[in-house]
Amino acid sequence: MPDNSPKRKIRDSVFTHLFQEKKYLLQLYQALHPEDGAVTEDEIADVTLKHVLVDGDYNDLGFSVGDRLMVLVESQSTWTMNIIIRALMYLMQTYHDYFRRTKQNLYGNKKVKMPKPELYVIFTGERKTIPDIISLSKDFFNGAGIAVDAQIKVLYQENEGDIIGQYIIFCKVYQEQRKCYGNTRETVTETIRICKDRNVLKEYLESREKEVVDIMMTLFDEEQIYKAFENDIKQETVKNKAIFMVQKGKIAIDEIAEYFPELSEEDRKEIESQVLQQV
Repeated sequence: MPDNSPKRKIRDSVFTHLFQEKKYLLQLYQALHPEDGAVTEDEIADVTLKHVLVDGDYNDLGFSVGDRLMVLVESQSTWTMNIIIRALMYLMQTYHDYFRRTKQNLYGNKKVKMPKPELYVIFTGERKTIPDIISLSKDFFNGAGIAVDAQIKVLYQENEGDIIGQYIIFCKVYQEQRKCYGNTRETVTETIRICKDRNVLKEYLESREKEVVDIMMTLFDEEQIYKAFENDIKQETVKNKAIFMVQKGKIAIDEIAEYFPELSEEDRKEIESQVLQQV
């Protein structure tokens, strides 16, 4: 059966767009490893997955520094423990690409060399009871010993002194402005203005403002498309249920409005016509 649902193109979010630039990627690494102050931009390799077939935006980030492989997952403002699975799958795909890129033979006798993984999630919502560390074993299997585990550090601090904290502040300012202005350009421009005034991602926003506006406005447009699609699917499900109940004699045609008030008069006429054609 063909899949007729719309597919999102893989687009940059502000998260991935920001860290495409090596100088900001270096700041990100230094925020995670302040003890390693001698690292330069040339020592950082961006290994973010570029061609992943997904239905939603793939806003995750991968990079390597020396013997470290860093994976950061953006959770945005809604929390889910499924982020653990997402991070683990992203890590495995990144390792797959790494072994292919380094031409190492996984089926040979020689033990392969691989960078040590570090997994992080950047959470931009209210922390509440979310722990500092989440793991596959603890959060999915009640701490049982399992064949493969994944431990992920949750980053949520609003610290204007590092780029991670500044990105989180940027997201929270955006969420506040969206409550005021909705999915509008004013939300985006006010977010950028406030953050520049607070010296939050100021250099990035000043140099890439047009691109940031375009990214965020595109996401607004896509949201509207997907909301309309979801509403169509929901309405079609209700119509099919109404048809089924009429066909099975559970309700009469003239009772459709009573049992399914969410259906429009046009929908009800369409159902009546379809049912009568099948009699």
